[in-house]
Amino acid sequence: MSMETENLTGEVAAFQESFQHVRDAVGKVIVGQERVVEAVVTAILCGGNVLLEGVPGLGKTELVKAMSRVLHLDFKRIQFTPDLMPADIIGTNIMTQGPDGRYHFEFRQGPVFTQLLLADEINRATPKTQAALLETMQEGSVTAGGTTHTLEQPFFVLATQNPIEQEGTYPLPEAQLDRFMFKVSVPFLNRDELNEVVKRTILSEAAEVSPILDGPKILAMREVLQRVVVADPMRDFAVRLVLATHPETAESGPDVKSFVRWGASPRATQALIRAARVRALACGRPHVAFEDIRHYAREVLAHRILLNYDGQAENLDVGQLIDGILKALPETV
Repeated sequence: MSMETENLTGEVAAFQESFQHVRDAVGKVIVGQERVVEAVVTAILCGGNVLLEGVPGLGKTELVKAMSRVLHLDFKRIQFTPDLMPADIIGTNIMTQGPDGRYHFEFRQGPVFTQLLLADEINRATPKTQAALLETMQEGSVTAGGTTHTLEQPFFVLATQNPIEQEGTYPLPEAQLDRFMFKVSVPFLNRDELNEVVKRTILSEAAEVSPILDGPKILAMREVLQRVVVADPMRDFAVRLVLATHPETAESGPDVKSFVRWGASPRATQALIRAARVRALACGRPHVAFEDIRHYAREVLAHRILLNYDGQAENLDVGQLIDGILKALPETV
């Protein structure tokens, strides 16, 4: 075994151990929701933003808080409301007087200047305010008054939203949805899980979690991700999977051609590969397999597929549509 191969084997084992420790630590606070926790940890480790959707009271906000404690990152929360303005998020230039008595503009940083930002109930703010996060989520920077301010890395946006059918919500613009690596649906708890929630929160003291990672360690783990092998057939499978969501392509099936107006963007292909690399390492492999690309297909694609009028009239389940695409798509051609 070469020295390089031996080093990579050790790094894979270390990555797998850290992933499991973070997932288990958050699981001490969040009852059930294993898939949700796993998806959030995956996205954070490869630098992606996450949109959590579910009815109130399912622990979405508590999940983000637990994640900030386990990852030992600077954490801030913005409660989105209809009267929230862009300056309330990114900051604003204010007039100040210097020691010489002269007045000048000074940039006062907003809560977006952090490492882990919780955008709580993001779809209760107006589209103008939602759009204030576009540059931040994509470039990791804020431009105000013609000056660009770079945010400290690692930086993530974890947003929560109520289902869009609820009162007082605004659908997120497609451009902003595309900036979220994952959209994760948070399901309602079953009987056993609800009983466990009551035990942990009412009948006993809440579980305490200790920091496991920090910013430099997360950045070091990203370096390991870059060394995970993505063979040509795996890369091409991810590309064909995204193309299969577009009704005008040869890869798409009859359901997509009939019910989809617009398919996933190129960012979806990048997200599939990045998530697959994390899952490969979490499973103890230094290379991506087809199953790794399939694993997070729903979380990556569902919010990037826009149904046409017929699809909306049929109340088509986008998740089931993606399952059908995966079933029909051959691994190699």
